[in-house]
This record gives sequence, C-alpha cells and structure tokens, in this order.
Amino acid sequence: MPTDLLLPIRLYVSRRLTPARMFILGFMFIILVGTALLLMPSSAHPDRLSLVDALFTSTSAVCVTGLAVIDVGTDLSLGGQVITLFLMQAGGLGITTFSVLFLGMMGLGISSKSRDIVQSTFAHSPGIDFLHILRSVVLYTAVIEAVGTAILFLCFLEGSHPGTAAWRAAYHAISAFNNCGFSLFPDSLMSYRDHLGVNLTVMSLIIVGGIGFIVIHEVLEHSREPRKRLSAHTRIVIITTCILIVTGAALIYVLERGDMLKGLGVQSRVLVALFQSVTARTCGFNTIDVGALTNESILVLLILMFIGASPGSTGGGIKTTSAAVLFLLLWNRLKGSTHVNVFNRTIPEETVTKTISIIFASAFSIVLITSFLLFSPSLSLPPDKTRHFFLEYLFEAVSAFGTVGLSMGVTPQLNTAQKLAVIILMFAGRVGPLTLALSLTLASRKKSVAYAEETVMVG
Repeated sequence: MPTDLLLPIRLYVSRRLTPARMFILGFMFIILVGTALLLMPSSAHPDRLSLVDALFTSTSAVCVTGLAVIDVGTDLSLGGQVITLFLMQAGGLGITTFSVLFLGMMGLGISSKSRDIVQSTFAHSPGIDFLHILRSVVLYTAVIEAVGTAILFLCFLEGSHPGTAAWRAAYHAISAFNNCGFSLFPDSLMSYRDHLGVNLTVMSLIIVGGIGFIVIHEVLEHSREPRKRLSAHTRIVIITTCILIVTGAALIYVLERGDMLKGLGVQSRVLVALFQSVTARTCGFNTIDVGALTNESILVLLILMFIGASPGSTGGGIKTTSAAVLFLLLWNRLKGSTHVNVFNRTIPEETVTKTISIIFASAFSIVLITSFLLFSPSLSLPPDKTRHFFLEYLFEAVSAFGTVGLSMGVTPQLNTAQKLAVIILMFAGRVGPLTLALSLTLASRKKSVAYAEETVMVG
C-alpha cells in the first residue's frame, strides 16, 4: 500500500493514541506477556498455573501490589520467580521508562507522547530535563537495590546456602524497593519479626522507593548544593510521609499493646509497630498476622493504604500529596483563604480540582469492587458466613487499589469472578482511576460555554 494512503490511518491512530492510553497499554502489554510466561510448564511446579491465577500473579507483580493467590516461594519454580522479579521491576519503573532511556542512549528520536508520559511520571514541573532525571532514576534504582541486596544477603546468610541467601536477598530487595511485597517465604517476613537488620533494611527500601524519584533527586542535589531550594512538592512529600509513618506506628503501638504486642520486648514492639506502619504505605510485607489485629488497628492500616505512596514513585494509592492538598484546602478554607497556600506558594486551582477528582474516583472504585466481592461470595464459604467477611473484603479492595498487598487471609479463597474484580482494581490503582477514565473517553475539545449560575444547597 502506498505511503500516502497510510497517512490518514497513521494520523487517526496518532490522535486516538493519547499519552494516557499509551501509558495504560504499556502496562497491559507487560501483564499479558507476564501471564503467558507464567503459564509455561517450566514456570510453576508441580502443576501449571490456571489462566486466572497466572493473570492475577502477573497483574499483582506488574502493578507492584503483592497480593497472591499462590505461594510464590513454593508454587513457582526458580524460572517463575525470575519472571515475577522482572515483572516487578518493569512495573515499578514502567515500560516507557526503559524504552525512552534506550532510545536516548542510542541517540534516536523520542516521540512527544513518550516524553509526556515520562515527564508526568517522574517530574512535577515541565521545565525539568527529563532525560537527566530518567538516567538518575535508573542509576538510583540500581544502586539502592544493590545496597539493599548486599545487606539482606548478610542477614539471610545465617543457616542458609550462600546461593540461596543471595537469591532471597535480591528478590526481597527488589520487591521492597518497588513496593511490591512478594516474598519467597510462606509467612512473608514473620520469621524475621525481631531481626533488626532485616526490619531496618526493608523499611528503608520501602520508604525510599515510595517517596518518588524526583524527591530523591532534589534531596541529593540539595545536599551537594545547600543553596538550592527544595520544591514545595518535595517538602510536602517528606513532611507528609514522616507524619504518616510516625502517627501510624504510634497508634498501632498503643492499640496493640495489650493484644498483638503483648509479651514482646520494647524493641520488638517498636519494630513491629513501625514496620506495619511503613509497609501499609503500599508494600505488603508483614511481620505479624494482619488478620489478628484489632479493628482499630485495621482502620489505621486502611487509612494508610488508601493514602499510599508519593507521585513519581513505585507505589500506589491516592498519594501523599493528594492527602496533603486536601488537608491544606480545608485548613485554608477554615482560615478564610480562597486559595490553597503552603510554604509561601499557592497551589494551582487545577491541581486542587484534580486532587478532589482523584480522591472521589478512588473511593468510588473501592466501594464498587467491595460491593461486587460481597455480592459474589466465594464458593468455599457458607452463605451465612459471608456477612462476616465485609471487613476482609473491604481490606482486600483497599489493599488492591493502594497496590499494597496486605491481606487478612481471604485472597486464596476468592473465586474466579472475585479474582478478576481484584485484578481490575489492582490495575486501576497502579495507573490511576482518573487516568483510566480519561483513556476511555473520546478526545474532545475543551468547551468554554458557561450558563447562568444558580445556587444549590450543600453541606
């Protein structure tokens, strides 16, 4: 077919293939490839994974969620574990990141749409040199994961073969930094509940991976040149992250003092409370039985999971900045200010509106999927027992959306329809419900038509 005849088709595809759709299609592509690889007989033992279980595992790895319907360390072969490792890494950074970096290193052209995707993923300002940030992202990832692997290797070496310890160290370091939570141990990290080295290393990897690459870059630049001012974004992320971690740990410590933490030493209590507060921010490792926590502690975890990590990171949730902007909006309104001001800066009205939309869309998605899980009870549960699983299903939905991976134990009991619903929620939580909704809408021009105003009662 002549080139001039293909031009209209190319133009049509170019108009329809928006950056949001390219971003989503990239994740879908990785998930489907991962599913196909996990379906191979060599990926699992003793039996092959079912299509739904392979799709669930691939989605959980790519969306760096960590929810599992199988035991990754037992049901998957070494080859299957390697596949999930690459899926976690690709999902954490995004396939566009690798493709753009490769094209940049080869000196080839980079499309404006790919540039927009990377720019919106890792940078808060369009004026930043995104290729420089992108190279820094890959460098930071390699260095941090290598350091984490080395420390965990020393921790896992006791009583294990060096090769086994090295593999476990690399797997858990990559899983932690990408905020996934897949573990090769059947009880996650419960066996290392009191191990200071494992706890501090894994928590550090989760925190660094969850604050966002642009924050890491700015902090390092500021440490080299103190005169460089930290952006409002970075300061909001750091302050909000510290508040959430400290407040969450303190609440869990107090609420579980007479229950889960009873009989433990002071160091163990602090480690357990701090670890659950950090991991609930979108990772999914656990050092205690989450299902045995009190309802009050479960509520704390639900809030932490819903907020999640920070923009430009490997985590999910509505993001720390969204929670901060919502709080700042309420605080400024109470002070009588019509603008959202912080650090002598004003947050744009468009950002505030987008924040409210993200929070509403996220809450609606969770309610929708929780309702579906309740209306399609697992075949392994008696009908009269379904109502007792409302909290478990709600926890599962929030965990899936926040790409956390914590579970109260109902994940393996989900039926096929429920697994598919959780898969959709994990995907929406990773790419963002607003991005997913925008990708499904037809491109349209902005309308500037305004009608006569009429007041409605609110509040």
